[in-house]
Amino acid sequence: MSAQHSSTGSRLGRRNDPERREKIMDACLEVIAHSGVTGTSHRKVAAQAGVPLGAMTYYFDGMHDLLHSAFSRFATSISNGFERQMAEAADRESACQAVFERILQASSGQGDELILSHELYTLATRDASFRSITTWWMGRSQLALGAHFDPQTARLLDAMIEGLTIHRALDSEARDPEEVRSAIARITRL
Repeated sequence: MSAQHSSTGSRLGRRNDPERREKIMDACLEVIAHSGVTGTSHRKVAAQAGVPLGAMTYYFDGMHDLLHSAFSRFATSISNGFERQMAEAADRESACQAVFERILQASSGQGDELILSHELYTLATRDASFRSITTWWMGRSQLALGAHFDPQTARLLDAMIEGLTIHRALDSEARDPEEVRSAIARITRL
């Protein structure tokens, strides 16, 4: 958040709808999912959020700030869900099952998670300032996995989750879910 933003989420301390900032970030993610980062503009986001175009400057210091805030919100949401899944696992076997389910869910193409993840990865590849989000996200995933696996195994599983998700989502042929189980077993030696 910029120095000009107050804790109320508005520029220079003006009082506004406290949920408007979140509404704008959600709308931004919807526009990105539909039009990609390159097709996202303040005008499109404002229209999607149902806010006046001029209101955008009260909450964000430009498109970079809006994209960074929206993608940070997205990564936090996904991380929170994965942490819950891993915390519910009682042992290594149930942790492996949670990883299996995560890969199948993330590669299913349902919802916007896959598209938004790829848009973030592409943006982080082109703009180092967005790598802080992907680095933080990977760290949280590895920490969640670390409750059940040693650090090296957690890192390999995290990379495998991303890689298999991409391969399963983009493969022109349906893949057998047992390939995922086999990959998890090989990495975790279960």
